[in-house]
Amino acid sequence: MNLRSLKQLQLGFKLNSPKSFVSLFLAGTVLSVTLAACSGGNEGNSTANTPGASPVAASKPNVELTLVSFAVTKSAHEAIIPKFVEKWKQEHNQTVTFKQSYGGSGSQTRAVIDGLGADVVHLALSGDTQKIEKAGLIEPGWEKEVPNNGIVSKSVAAIITRPGNPKGIKTWEDLGKDGIKVITADPKTSGIAKWNFLALWNSVVKTGGDEAKATEFVSKVYNNVPILTKDAREATDAFAKQGQGDALINYENEVILAQQKGEKVDYVVPDVNISIDNPIAVVDKNVDKHGTREVAEGFIKFLYTPEAQEEFVKLGFRPVNETVAQTKAVSDKFPKVKTLGVVDDFGGWTAVDKKFFADGGVFDQIQVTNKR
Repeated sequence: MNLRSLKQLQLGFKLNSPKSFVSLFLAGTVLSVTLAACSGGNEGNSTANTPGASPVAASKPNVELTLVSFAVTKSAHEAIIPKFVEKWKQEHNQTVTFKQSYGGSGSQTRAVIDGLGADVVHLALSGDTQKIEKAGLIEPGWEKEVPNNGIVSKSVAAIITRPGNPKGIKTWEDLGKDGIKVITADPKTSGIAKWNFLALWNSVVKTGGDEAKATEFVSKVYNNVPILTKDAREATDAFAKQGQGDALINYENEVILAQQKGEKVDYVVPDVNISIDNPIAVVDKNVDKHGTREVAEGFIKFLYTPEAQEEFVKLGFRPVNETVAQTKAVSDKFPKVKTLGVVDDFGGWTAVDKKFFADGGVFDQIQVTNKR
């Protein structure tokens, strides 16, 4: 019997007999209990103390978050996501599941702009995130909403060689020598490939060379590249699985991850290097459409915690959390870099893309020259 029926029953009784009076009294008692249950009862009685009752937070529906990231973060996120899911469940009594997409940063950027419904993007460079912002999917100022200007993971460039380093490759300069074959990804589709290009360019200008010398050197290196792969993962496969090339330029974290998997990898981290900074951002238009903003922002916040940063470190990324960065485990794990360039040295990503990677830019000019 529902509340409305109880009211009708009570009003329908007549006080013309003791029996009716008793019946009315009983109905009123039932009605009072029902009303108390509907109103939650006394403030001192929580649902946690009521057997079989569910907490208020349990009424939250399950939520699915779509993470779109660049290829080499896959192992790190697969370790971090279960920790976040467990923590969110404990604190919010809500189950979070993830859809994950990994690929070249440039390709992932275009996919999001073209309609891939990312709630969170973790890309290889801020320039790609800025492209999604310009497309109207991310609100301006995204990098100020989280710590470290939105940079959540970072690495440096490394040169991987064949076992025993038979070609004696130790510096960036060695990659431009005759008879050396170099594997790297295509900067038109891969974020890491842009960083690789900048690492080569940076190695000249940071040691006193001018732009003419930088162009000459980088041209020599790319003339030694037999194949430009789509992303960093394909570059690694071409070198390690297909046996192509004498050297591979890749993230330091990829090398460390390979070693953890039992592979014997010879590599060098050059003293003159580039800080490879990877940003994280909420895709505002999508989270508002999906109703996932709270969880998306919570996930990003979690990525900066020591717990998550330690997982990045385990898989070869240099931490952005200062507490983690100052530990002995980190200092022992990563070689010191004497001269570290940053993208702002070159005017930021808008200037870098226009100068080096836009159609007709320095990279295209080098490719045309090398094909002659």
